[in-house]
Amino acid sequence: MTTRPLHFNAFVMNTASHIHHGQWRRPDAGQVEFNDVNTWIALARLLEDAKFDGMFFADVSGLYGDSDADFDVYVREGLQIPSNDPTVLLGALAVSTTNIGLALTSNVAQNHPFNFARQLSTLDHISNGRVAWNIVTGVQDNGARNFGLPRLTDHAERYRWAEEYVDVTFKLWEGSWDDGALLKDREGGSFSDPSKIHKIFHVGERYSVEGPHLPSPSPQRTPVLYQAGSSESGRRFAARNAEAVFIIAPTPAIARDQITETRRLAVEFGRNPGDIKFFQGLSFVIGDTEEEALAKAEEYEEYVSVDGYLAHSAIVDKAGRVYDPETPIRDVDSNTAKGFLESVAKHITDREPIVRDLAITRSRSTRIVGTPEQIADRIQEWQDAGVDGINVINWVLPGSFAEFADKVLPVLRARGLAQTEYAEGTLRKKLFGTDTLNERHPAARYRGAFA
Repeated sequence: MTTRPLHFNAFVMNTASHIHHGQWRRPDAGQVEFNDVNTWIALARLLEDAKFDGMFFADVSGLYGDSDADFDVYVREGLQIPSNDPTVLLGALAVSTTNIGLALTSNVAQNHPFNFARQLSTLDHISNGRVAWNIVTGVQDNGARNFGLPRLTDHAERYRWAEEYVDVTFKLWEGSWDDGALLKDREGGSFSDPSKIHKIFHVGERYSVEGPHLPSPSPQRTPVLYQAGSSESGRRFAARNAEAVFIIAPTPAIARDQITETRRLAVEFGRNPGDIKFFQGLSFVIGDTEEEALAKAEEYEEYVSVDGYLAHSAIVDKAGRVYDPETPIRDVDSNTAKGFLESVAKHITDREPIVRDLAITRSRSTRIVGTPEQIADRIQEWQDAGVDGINVINWVLPGSFAEFADKVLPVLRARGLAQTEYAEGTLRKKLFGTDTLNERHPAARYRGAFA
């Protein structure tokens, strides 16, 4: 297949234990100082020097698992508690960098769309057009309770909710202000043209928003749109709305199937297959020799917290109770992690897959151990499966990213698999060649719609 540069994001979270649990205990684990903004500014600059395309921040709005059970394991493990709001952090990173994209995760339940749209327009202005939004619908009953709901809304219904949520933000970002509305006309005495600024008068099942949008159009208007759902509902939502999809497929073959299906759905929604880029989550153990890499993998294993992985992958039933780890996946009826359950079930074919397999999959199936050349070979396999980029998952901060930048990226660049310089312009222009959403995206229909 044709070799082309892949995109690389650092997949991080403003917490001590994000994906690889137990590693914060290592003496070189700088993530324990996640409260210190300088930890993130230094990492952002390291990544920008290495020409990473973006920093992709995960987030949660509550605890995993059974809301009515004790949460001691999460506190002991530092498992996404304590954690801080990435939306606030991105303001500091925006003024400390120039080119790297800055993506944040925000749940539709945690912020009203009018307020959220204003926050992201502000960040897009501050960063000169480098902001992206990972649209999520939540996976925790505790998170739902934190915003006044009795439990997590039904899976399919959450995506209906998300459709209205993004519809409100699209109206505000794309339709409330016409091009040329901002004048700054000192002599004429008009800061903006009132004939080009409009209320949106949105009335839906969940939201009633009059408008107008308070910020003027930012460089991208709508931030770059990420989505991470891999269930049927999630794929349909992504096919309609996303520009980039984050997947954690256990194998390139399963990734190919998911990508092919989502691109097919995108065409059904009037978009082009190439309107969506797919990012696979991978972590790396790098050695100058294969023996060194295997030895380093054993060292990481010494710090692995099985309790942490099990707690992170806890699956609850529709009444909010956690499934026993030995439960066959075929017997699981859950509102959460449906796409991940499906992919794990496809990956394990020699026996009956069980809930415990989710923990093992999280820790090992997307880990690549080897020399830089061997890692480049494996990354090429993912690209051949249709992947457009990699979300690099760290073991420790900043070491995992520094090592990847120093050892693996030069090999990838030599093969034409990684960029050598940043393209000019906004994040969307770097990724897709245009500052704003193309005319095939559903948000484009609101341009001029409220005049």
